[in-house]
Amino acid sequence: MRIKAAPESYAPLITAQPRVIDSLDLWDYWPVQHADGHPAQIAGGTLFISLSAPILPDPDARHAMARMRLLHNVGANWHDLGPVLPDGLSPGSREWSGSAMLSPDGVTITLYYTVAGIRDEAEISFVQRLFQTSARLSVEKDSVILSPWATPKECVTPDDVHYSSDMTGGGAIGSIKAFRDPAFFRDPADGAEYLLFAGSLARSTSAWNGAVGIARRIAENGWQILPPLVDADGLNNELERPHVIVRNGLYYLFWSTQTKVFAPSGPAGPTGLYGMVAERLSGPWRPLNGSGLVFGNPPAAPYQAYSWLVLPDLRVQSFVDLVGLTEPPRDVAQARAHFGGTPAPELQIMLDGERAWLA
Repeated sequence: MRIKAAPESYAPLITAQPRVIDSLDLWDYWPVQHADGHPAQIAGGTLFISLSAPILPDPDARHAMARMRLLHNVGANWHDLGPVLPDGLSPGSREWSGSAMLSPDGVTITLYYTVAGIRDEAEISFVQRLFQTSARLSVEKDSVILSPWATPKECVTPDDVHYSSDMTGGGAIGSIKAFRDPAFFRDPADGAEYLLFAGSLARSTSAWNGAVGIARRIAENGWQILPPLVDADGLNNELERPHVIVRNGLYYLFWSTQTKVFAPSGPAGPTGLYGMVAERLSGPWRPLNGSGLVFGNPPAAPYQAYSWLVLPDLRVQSFVDLVGLTEPPRDVAQARAHFGGTPAPELQIMLDGERAWLA
């Protein structure tokens, strides 16, 4: 309710952007990172993983067939390296967002990602599970190879105490439940390792029960689930792709959300990047700018971008969603005509204590 309709709260307008891959829609991308969060420099550039799908008549249909795609970004050029995982390796019907970390010796990449659905399911489901796997990284001349991949293992499971395992909310707007988007974080205070994720509160009385979940590594391949860092019970259903950076001794937690997943009975913010700040990972967390909003899509293009990722140097990456629309698309054809399906221009934010703004 404290969100102000101030110009500095809005991202600049995005114009049409060139596609990275002509035959595919791309969204929700993330770089391979070092444990401190900085993108790793590999073969003269940065490896990115993006969700991908063939260009379908309805761009929303991409979620039902998403697969991770490996990209190598060198300067202004993007190189398509094909699917991240071999066919048949992942135990779901599709692959959703996560994070990827390079080992200190530079030879292994560990991938944390969301397995959506069940392999060979007759009807698309919204079951979501968190898995991890790893592969050897090799660079031969200009070729980057990740192989072989280990058999993916489920790493964190909902406990039905803090996080619900019930995914029967379905896929209608504002109703899909969450146990997805694992993001690795190593706490510089003590070296402990965590996975943040988008979750849904267990035992909630509201259909809008989104939360930022967290689990702590307690063994080489073991994770202990912990209470949520932040919840939006009664307010918002999806706090997506949460992640933490540390800046000037403070912890900054960020997530993305959309206007359409706020509870209709309460206040709603713009589709945008939201965040909180604390002195330690365990909190207490305070909303940035008094409201939690860092910036939103502009009123002239409220659907233009989504899925923001803040890097330690305060660059912000996202993908081009629906460009040039002021209202929801009236039909599938209009949605396809305006869907970007490619990386958006990077933004830069500034942080000063409990204040955050676009540079």
